[in-house]
Amino acid sequence: MRDRSTELPPECWELIFNFLDHHRHFESLSLVSTQFLSITNHLRRSLIISSQTSPFLPNLFQRFPNLKGIEIREFDGDLNFLLHQISNSGLDLESLTLSSQDHFPLMGLRELGLRMRNLRKLSCSEMNCLQDTHLFEIGNSFPLLEDLNISFPQYNSRFDPIGSLDLQRFSGIVTDEGIIHLSMKLKSLLKIDLSGNQFISDKSLQFLSENCLLLREIVIRECDFITQNGIGSVMRRCINLNYISVDGIGIPSIELYFQESFVFAKNLSEVNLSHSFISDELLSSIADACLPLKKLTICHCYDFTFVGVSYLLYKYQFLEYLDLEGANFLTDESMIDLCEFLRKLTFINLSLCSKLTSLTFFMLVSNCSLLKDVKMERTNLGVEEFLVDFGINPCVMSLNLARNESLSDECIKKIAFCCPNLQELKISHCPTITEEGIREVLRSCGEIRHLEMNHCSGIKCLDIDFELPKLEVVQAEGPVLDDEALMMIAKRCHGLLQLDLEGCLNVTIKGVNGVVQSCMRLREINLKWCDNVKVDIIPRMVFSRPSLRKIIPPCRFIPTDKQNKFFLRHGCLVCKG
Repeated sequence: MRDRSTELPPECWELIFNFLDHHRHFESLSLVSTQFLSITNHLRRSLIISSQTSPFLPNLFQRFPNLKGIEIREFDGDLNFLLHQISNSGLDLESLTLSSQDHFPLMGLRELGLRMRNLRKLSCSEMNCLQDTHLFEIGNSFPLLEDLNISFPQYNSRFDPIGSLDLQRFSGIVTDEGIIHLSMKLKSLLKIDLSGNQFISDKSLQFLSENCLLLREIVIRECDFITQNGIGSVMRRCINLNYISVDGIGIPSIELYFQESFVFAKNLSEVNLSHSFISDELLSSIADACLPLKKLTICHCYDFTFVGVSYLLYKYQFLEYLDLEGANFLTDESMIDLCEFLRKLTFINLSLCSKLTSLTFFMLVSNCSLLKDVKMERTNLGVEEFLVDFGINPCVMSLNLARNESLSDECIKKIAFCCPNLQELKISHCPTITEEGIREVLRSCGEIRHLEMNHCSGIKCLDIDFELPKLEVVQAEGPVLDDEALMMIAKRCHGLLQLDLEGCLNVTIKGVNGVVQSCMRLREINLKWCDNVKVDIIPRMVFSRPSLRKIIPPCRFIPTDKQNKFFLRHGCLVCKG
């Protein structure tokens, strides 16, 4: 007889399951028992709705009663009716994403506002034909909003073939009037993204800074009529501001008012000035402002030098995040000097710094003991050969070293030795890396979960004689892998979740079938442009591997409505090839 005293109450299981980093892990747990099924259903907090999943919404809402966030993606049905269903679902949503929709669902959002009074986050980015009347409705319907994204509205349909405004189809845009209304209604607003709204001006920023006293984060990119003085006024008036992202600074020149505004932003911890003409004087002003700065992004910026960035980093030696992409003046020698100021760094991006070699990478890994994430795309990584031994950094988790044409097997082996706990590696478009280098990386880095090696022409096979139980994602687009390599993956990577084989011309039904049969947790597979894979394998894949949730088939395969229903009944979305 079973000792029932050893059973844990549901509350304890909930605490345990909450340690899982993604709800995808709930699926296998739900198969253990009806108790686990009930617990995981109640723990689910987010849901993505597409055209394919919309017919099942009543059942999904009933199954997951505690959903807090919904994202509507790739939906081509009646958006107002969909929001009506959500409004009457009994859910208490806090977050809704409506990005990239072809129209604004005015009636649906109005109804949702009557039911979902606790909605805190709304994203309407890349919405077609967004205009002031829509912002009026947002302000009236969701007065408790804290996070609003109305970036990059799409107005392409309002321009004629030669690019002039078509007045006959022109019905409205987002102007200062809409933003002013939002500022007066959304008193709890903490974050707003105004990027791409090209007809708003400094007046919008004035009212936001006067009415939204709690504002902490503002993003203003590609807003042609917003000036440096307008941005400076936000920094002076919003005493709670801790994040600002702008571009185009310094065109035609840096305004003194803007430069001197940083000293007023006492809580500013994140600054993004990408794609701007910044000067050493501006960097010095930021340095002397004595901000609690943790993150700095000045990628693809111009007119500053090593002197300016060195002084700033000297002042902010507690910086955790640094993005210097495209700073072509940086050399290995200058980076050795800067390393002295980067002891607290956890992320750095040095992509497109073409003068940097392997010496910079190993210096960073050795001197920045907290470093977790390094991006060095399109550098000279692999050029510098040296015999100096560098230290091991167990904190490094992610490396993006793509498009380094000189990155060799020997160099990647040293990198793997220095980063034994690596979990993510991206080395796409590195033609001199071969299967020997990949094999040693996988041998040295037993924690690796994500491997990208797209279009690595030097890799022909994968001769691996050890298990890779933690490898979950493999991306190998282009003529990289063949059936033999896929059989090796099937044999060694039983925990594989996602496999991207787009354009693998040497792959056939034999290799794909081997992976599908052996990788019992496989959720996604991309076979686009795999011309030697016969399309009749698709139904067998769905039927034989219950874990599959998404298949991108070869381009010749277009599922019928009957096939789509069959696939969806098995929980798998099969896209058009």
